[in-house]
Amino acid sequence: MGRIALLLFAVILLVSGMTPLQVQAETAHTHELKIDSLFQGTPGTTVIKNLKTGKQYVYNQLRSVQRYTPESSFKVANALIGLEEKAVADEYEVKRWDGVIRQFDVWNRDHTLASAMRNSAIWYYQAMALDIGSERMQRDVDRIGYGNGDISGGIDTFWLNSSLRISAQEQVEFIEKLVNETLPFGEQNMKTVKRIMIDDEQDDYTIHGKTGTRLSDMGLGWYVGYVETKRNIWVFATNVDSSGTTARNITMDCLEKLHIISRPDTELDK
Repeated sequence: MGRIALLLFAVILLVSGMTPLQVQAETAHTHELKIDSLFQGTPGTTVIKNLKTGKQYVYNQLRSVQRYTPESSFKVANALIGLEEKAVADEYEVKRWDGVIRQFDVWNRDHTLASAMRNSAIWYYQAMALDIGSERMQRDVDRIGYGNGDISGGIDTFWLNSSLRISAQEQVEFIEKLVNETLPFGEQNMKTVKRIMIDDEQDDYTIHGKTGTRLSDMGLGWYVGYVETKRNIWVFATNVDSSGTTARNITMDCLEKLHIISRPDTELDK
């Protein structure tokens, strides 16, 4: 690594809050992904980790430790906190649409916790955050250790191009704890959130994932989650200077390239 790259890496460590020892631990089983063709010139990063072996694949390691606003990928944590704090009873609890016309037609109706996750209906999760309140929200964000933990940007906006920031590496750590059910939440609440995160279910694999897009300019997109195959569980986090749809497409292409998910004529989990 050249002198300039080392200096850049040191600056990023300071911004991200990670120590050199933490980075050493992170990179001990890390393999660089050479997938420029998948990103097609779009700045971004992806981190994919095998939970059985600890092996981790990273594209753009410098960016993987930089923090960005989570946007709607925070719905995973928000759902957990809402269930834990009994702001909603379960995944089926309905919140009535307030009649305000929003930019996506699918948002303009009543939603449950699960349907609002699937359709990324921001208003539902904003209403739930208001019911949780700043004190309980801060306490639980701190308990999770989610990114920089800063919710000062407003109880119903702090994750939307605001004060809360998290890196792709930190997203992977958070999702890994969710998969292993080691977060400081009720077991049933973690199982519920994992269930409502299901994004693609096939015979050979199930993907649990959540996108996030900075809607003001489509200049930041996330896709975070995990994929269960017959042999392994892989956790992933991708962010790009584009939309959540782009982040999802890149992630899916990368999972295929690594033979984690496959078409019928390819080998699984190679």
